[in-house]
Amino acid sequence: MGTRVVGIDLGKRRIGVSVSDSQRVLATPYSVITRSGDTSADRRAIAALVSEFGAGLVVVGLPLTLAGDRGPAASAAVAEASALETELDVPVVLHDERLTTVEADRRRRLPPDPVGAGGGERARSQARQARQARPSTAWRARRVGIDAVAATVLLQSWLDQNRGNS
Repeated sequence: MGTRVVGIDLGKRRIGVSVSDSQRVLATPYSVITRSGDTSADRRAIAALVSEFGAGLVVVGLPLTLAGDRGPAASAAVAEASALETELDVPVVLHDERLTTVEADRRRRLPPDPVGAGGGERARSQARQARQARPSTAWRARRVGIDAVAATVLLQSWLDQNRGNS
């Protein structure tokens, strides 16, 4: 206890990164690492962040199938987590990440204050209009943010499940 945990959502194009507070209660989105095409360089980038935070543990998403089985993506994540652990001076654990991206997208779509001051139907209507007015490149920007939020959903799930055990 007393050290941060880094959450990693491994994707084919991007790696979402989140970090916990030092009490291991709350996960927060941190950044996205764009895959370089060199897995060693990607692992070094993750290692630099782990060192920067003084993290004592890394949680890597394990993309199980909806039935809970390990498919090719899960096998790749296990191999990448194992390789990452050799790069780091801290333990690396795998955690079920089923539906984290779906949950991250849902969270990002929630209005910031649906019923507060200026809220209600008018605010929802304005939010709808703003979403419809977004240029097509906004989807890519939102997608990048989703990777960090997915890492946060993953890490928060691990933190909640391991509260009092670490």
